[in-house]
Amino acid sequence: MWFTMAEGIMIPLVGTSLGAACVFFFKGGMSERLKYALTGFASGIMVAASFFSLLVPAMEQSEGLGKLAFLPASIGFLIGMLFLLVLDMWIPHMHLDRSEEGPRSGLKKTTKLILAVTLHNLPEGMAVGIVYAGWMYGNAQISAAGALALALGIALQNFPEGAIVSMPLLAEGMPKGKTFLYGVLSGVVEPIGAVLTILAAGFFLPVLPYLLSFAAGAMFYVVVEELIPELSEGNHSNVGAVCFAVGFVLMMALDVGLG
Repeated sequence: MWFTMAEGIMIPLVGTSLGAACVFFFKGGMSERLKYALTGFASGIMVAASFFSLLVPAMEQSEGLGKLAFLPASIGFLIGMLFLLVLDMWIPHMHLDRSEEGPRSGLKKTTKLILAVTLHNLPEGMAVGIVYAGWMYGNAQISAAGALALALGIALQNFPEGAIVSMPLLAEGMPKGKTFLYGVLSGVVEPIGAVLTILAAGFFLPVLPYLLSFAAGAMFYVVVEELIPELSEGNHSNVGAVCFAVGFVLMMALDVGLG
């Protein structure tokens, strides 16, 4: 069990690292079309993972409440959104990186980008940790295959995220080795967050539906506040929309097929 869990926790970091390794295969920065495609793909995976891997199990575990089975999921979801909203007030938004002006201009552009993506990775690590904790404690609605599906989905989502961190740094003239390292480090928070969540989950097992939906709300916040605005600008928003659909369907297939 512990080996299986350790593998699952590390899978998302592997996805981030593979994405960051794109710097070794590209001579310059990332094209706008590719950036929109990767952002859309990541958004679709996050939305599907939040719903099928987190919100649905949360509501299934609350079936004893009858018509109020939606309540724990709703409360946890809103708290997760609020948590990221408060945290986002202290860590710069990714879309602020386009300008050095504003109240957060004291931070370097590269620092803003790394902090923003690291913030995005926090709820993803929590989500993996919560699902594996539910499986470890024998929750009937969560299987090892379902937890693995979420970890694989997050890894797929992390691939473009790792590239989105590393490629702009490469375009600014940073050495490839250093850009790769920054990309990998942006994903290290995920296994750390997952382990801490698993350790704490034993104390909060009775409120597991709230924790699952909390992670879903946090992930939804990232999509709505950061990724969707990125897709709505420029000349390639249609590319992002198509890739969103591809990412959503792929994650849905993983969750249903393996779960």
